[in-house]
Amino acid sequence: MRLESPYFLLLLIPLAGLFMLALRRKSPCVIIPSLRPVIGGSDTKARKSFKHLIPLLLETLSIFLMIIALARPQQGIEELKRRAEGIDIIIALDLSGSMRAIDVPDSYRNPESLRKALEFGVLKERIDVAKEEIKKFIERRPNDRIGLVAFAPLPYLAAPPTLDHSWTLKHLEKLNPGDIGDATGIAGPIASATARLKDSQAKRKIIVLFTDGKNNVEARVTPLQAAKIANDNKITIHTVGIGSENSLIIVDGLFGRQIQQMRYEFDEKLLREIAESTGGRYFAAKDAEGLEKTMIEIDKLEKTSIEEPIFMDYRELGFPILGTALIILLSSILMSNTVLLKIP
Repeated sequence: MRLESPYFLLLLIPLAGLFMLALRRKSPCVIIPSLRPVIGGSDTKARKSFKHLIPLLLETLSIFLMIIALARPQQGIEELKRRAEGIDIIIALDLSGSMRAIDVPDSYRNPESLRKALEFGVLKERIDVAKEEIKKFIERRPNDRIGLVAFAPLPYLAAPPTLDHSWTLKHLEKLNPGDIGDATGIAGPIASATARLKDSQAKRKIIVLFTDGKNNVEARVTPLQAAKIANDNKITIHTVGIGSENSLIIVDGLFGRQIQQMRYEFDEKLLREIAESTGGRYFAAKDAEGLEKTMIEIDKLEKTSIEEPIFMDYRELGFPILGTALIILLSSILMSNTVLLKIP
């Protein structure tokens, strides 16, 4: 709320003076000496009843509102325009068959507690844990264009970088381990993501690569060569190794569902070298809790710069106030000539 022409409020000073003078002014009257003992009043003054002050009060209020209208009160309608210097991010997610494994925290060493946790779905497959944390990560970054590359032997662009995160999340949910093969090629997703990001005008370009396996696919370029190409295009790579020494996988065999022990297989040294060669960081996520902490840490590392210019649009309030003042003035005139009419 503001006043466009506040100097008109100075007119309230003479209005207050005139109002006080009007209150002290003697009312017109006919002096009848013989009635003095009855009314107990002076022969030079006549008292005003409150009823006869009503027109004065209404007229003063009307003029007061007119002065306020002249000052042009305005109600501001704030429009906040967010302009984000966003980051372009591509998430590269391993879809090899080992992503069906379940990483067991140390708290489930007891066979009975482990059985119950598996039975009631407390412990989830790596792919489901990864999807859940990636979803949270995406939802925390509404101003960034985020894309998705799935990979196994070869990369597959599941969703290009976009601000339509619902589109990205929809395609994330469709990804399942083994759908595009069972091996792990790490150079391919880095090259594919780099091709999508290299021409981006974003302030910062990021690849977040998740894998639980070693690079076992022969390609034209090695993972480190692909990382160098990414670095040459000013793209930073964060790598996340998923898996722990205490992991298992449930398989369907001739005798029904069986639990098999697994060991984590990702190449920590390679993932660290890929990240460091591009100025990124390597993270180890042993279980669901570890992956959650990893994604929160990456989110803190990659802050989006947001400018918030504020624009004000103002709505004039003077005209409704002026209309009210005129109605009050007309009411005063009407009352003075009807119910409050003085007869000499």
